[in-house]
Amino acid sequence: QVDPKDYTFSGLKDETVGRLPGKVAGQQFVIQDCENCSIYIFDHSATITIDDCVNCQIFLGPIKGSVFFRDCKDCKCIVACQQFRTRDCKKLEVFLCCATQPIIESSTGMKFGCFQYYYPELALQFKDAGLSIFNNTWSNIHDFTPVSGENNWGLLPEDAVVQDYVPLPSSEELKAVRISTDATRSIIPITRGRRQKSSDESCLAVFFAGDYTTANARKLIDEMTGKGFQLVQTKEVSMKAEDAHRVFQQCASEFIPLLERGPVVALEFNGDGAVEGCRSTVNDVFSGTKVFVSESKASASQDVDNFYNFADMQMGM
Repeated sequence: QVDPKDYTFSGLKDETVGRLPGKVAGQQFVIQDCENCSIYIFDHSATITIDDCVNCQIFLGPIKGSVFFRDCKDCKCIVACQQFRTRDCKKLEVFLCCATQPIIESSTGMKFGCFQYYYPELALQFKDAGLSIFNNTWSNIHDFTPVSGENNWGLLPEDAVVQDYVPLPSSEELKAVRISTDATRSIIPITRGRRQKSSDESCLAVFFAGDYTTANARKLIDEMTGKGFQLVQTKEVSMKAEDAHRVFQQCASEFIPLLERGPVVALEFNGDGAVEGCRSTVNDVFSGTKVFVSESKASASQDVDNFYNFADMQMGM
């Protein structure tokens, strides 16, 4: 028998509270009427609602469905979810991983950055919540109630440090979670999203489903960012033969047989020399693995557009 009290934080003031990995296990959770609190849900959940919270720091592990902030203000949050919504909120700063387009409504002073966080159980929690670490539209915000001449949301500074916003937990119980906020260890690859690109050259790399797809994609990200290129966006999505023709054009036929194995993982890198850098890295590091990489600078921007237009339609964004 589930006792709702085990899945609720209500009416707390000046407290540090949380749930350890395994303690929420896919249930719904409610956070309401909390002030000056630090709240950490180190587990996956079904949905979470956060109502009437003021000046709180909140970490929410992977949420299978939606997270909904209502009537909250001056909160700093780290959130991973399928759907993100706010209504009647003021001044929320959110490091976000969201599989669909985040929506704000009647909210002002909202700031967003890319989710970055690590603890050993987190990768499995993403799987249990049915979320891909590569599907993160954190910067693609839809403002349901825009005001002419005003901007209700923006992006956090690029060099924003997660711990300056949501510090590590201070309570003995929660210190047991082995957290790292080092960007290079983040479960979610850190993307530029909608920020200004530094170069007019981008490159598309696509890995096909197999035992090492995630590891290979992460390895290429490490190699490329290590060389100074920027990761703009990532996506994990299923493709059919006709999609392959649209995206891979004349080399579609060599990749179509690979699509039946499962979803592909696509990465967009940006920077002068990105195509050459990506092609040589793939040749050196993944010689035995079939990877699609843009042929040339000329075709690359079209590759990126073709793939992400298809993926956005696919995901009903």
